[in-house]
Amino acid sequence: MKSVSVPALFFLLFVAGCETASLTAEKGYGPAPQLPKPNPTLLPTVNVAVASRWGEGEKPTPASGFSVSAFATGLDHPRWIHVLPNGDVLVAETNKPPKEDKSFSLRGWVMKLYMARAGAEVPSANRITLLRDRDGDGIAETRSTLLEDLNSPFGMALSKGVLYVANTDAIVAFPYKEGATRITAGGKKIADLPAGPINHHWTKDVIASRDGTKLYATVGSNSNVAENGIEVETNRAAVLQIDLATGKVRLFASGLRNPNGLSWHPQSGELWVAVNERDEIGSDLVPDYMTSVKDGGFYGWPYSYFGKHIDKRVNPQRPDLVEKAIVPDYALGPHTASLGLTFYSGKLFPKEYRNGAFVGQHGSWNRRPRSGYKVVFVPFANGKPAGEPNDILTGFIGQDDKARGRPVGVAVDRHGALLVADDVGNAIWRITPSK
Repeated sequence: MKSVSVPALFFLLFVAGCETASLTAEKGYGPAPQLPKPNPTLLPTVNVAVASRWGEGEKPTPASGFSVSAFATGLDHPRWIHVLPNGDVLVAETNKPPKEDKSFSLRGWVMKLYMARAGAEVPSANRITLLRDRDGDGIAETRSTLLEDLNSPFGMALSKGVLYVANTDAIVAFPYKEGATRITAGGKKIADLPAGPINHHWTKDVIASRDGTKLYATVGSNSNVAENGIEVETNRAAVLQIDLATGKVRLFASGLRNPNGLSWHPQSGELWVAVNERDEIGSDLVPDYMTSVKDGGFYGWPYSYFGKHIDKRVNPQRPDLVEKAIVPDYALGPHTASLGLTFYSGKLFPKEYRNGAFVGQHGSWNRRPRSGYKVVFVPFANGKPAGEPNDILTGFIGQDDKARGRPVGVAVDRHGALLVADDVGNAIWRITPSK
C-alpha cells in the first residue's frame, strides 16, 4: 500500500469538508422532497458532532407544552427500547461487533477516527437490561440484567410468551414469564441473519406479526452503494419474513439501504420502517425516509433512490429494477440517520398525536450543516402521513457545538409517555405533556 503523507491527508480532508448543502434540511422532508443534482466529492463530507455527554442538570429540550425527565441514566450505550405489557422497559445496551474484516483502507481508517470522536466506537455491552418503575413516577427505581453475553443485540419482540432478540447474526428466542427480572434459559436460534466479515450495517430489528405466526427482521446493506460487490448483498438491504412454524426465511421487501424501526400502524395495520439512505453524493442527498412496506416491493437501492432517480455510481446498472422501484411514503431529511420509529396509540398526549409517528434521528456525520440530532413527530390521517414534521425533542448539540447525546430508539410506555434512547448520553429520556 502506498503511504499517504500527513499534509496530503489533511488536504484531502479539507477538500472533502468544503462541500456544503444548497438546501435546508427541511426541504428534504415530506412525500415529495427536493432532490437536487448529486454533488460527489473526492472524500465524503465529514462534519460529525464530537461527543461530550450531559453535564450536571443538563437535559434535552422538549417542544412547547411538553416536559422531559430522565427515566434512567448511567446506562452503557443504550440503543433500542421495548416496552413489555406489564410496563417493564427493556433496553439493548449494545454496539457493533468486533470487525472481522482486517483489511486496511484509508477511508475506513479516517472514518473510524471520526466515529470515535462521535462516541460510536465503545465496546458492546451485549446486554439487555430491564428497567422497572414500581411507583409510576416516571423514574426507573430498579434495573436488572435480563440477558447477557449476546452478540450485538438490537431489536426485541415479545409474542406468545417468547422474547425474540435480534442479534447481529441471528434471531434468538428466550422463554419469558411476566415479571421476570432475569432469564437464565439458553436461547434457541430461530433464524440466521446476514452478518459475516464485512457486516457494514450491523443493527437488526425484529417485530412479530399480529397473530404471532411470523417475524419480520431488518437487515442493512453491506456497503454504501454496492461497492463491495452485489454478491455480498444477498438478503441484505431488506426486510425478511420468518415463518415460525417452518423456520423458513424469505425476502419480504428489498432495496431498503439500511432499514430499522419496524412498527405496525395502529389504524391501517400496515408494516412501516425507517430507512437510512446512501451517502457521498452531497449534503443534500439522499433523504432518509419512512415508508409502508409492501410484500415483494423493491425500493431502489442501490440502483436508484426515491423511485427512478438513478445512482450512476452503481455498475452494472439494472434498469429493469429501477422501472419498478417504489417511491417511499415520506422523506425524513438528508443524512438525519432516522433510526427509531413508533406510532402513538396512547392517550396521554393531545389527540392530534394519535396514530402519528415519532422518529428518533441519530444525527448526520456527513452533512454540512448538520441535520438530525433530534426526535420529530409526523402527523397521520387515515394511515398516511398528513402534515409537516414537528420537533418534539431537540437540544442534543450544546453551545460548544458538541453532542451531549444522540437519540436512537423510541417507544411509548404504559402511561402513554414517549421514551427515547440516548446512546451518547447513556440515558433514557421520558417526554410527557406539561402539567
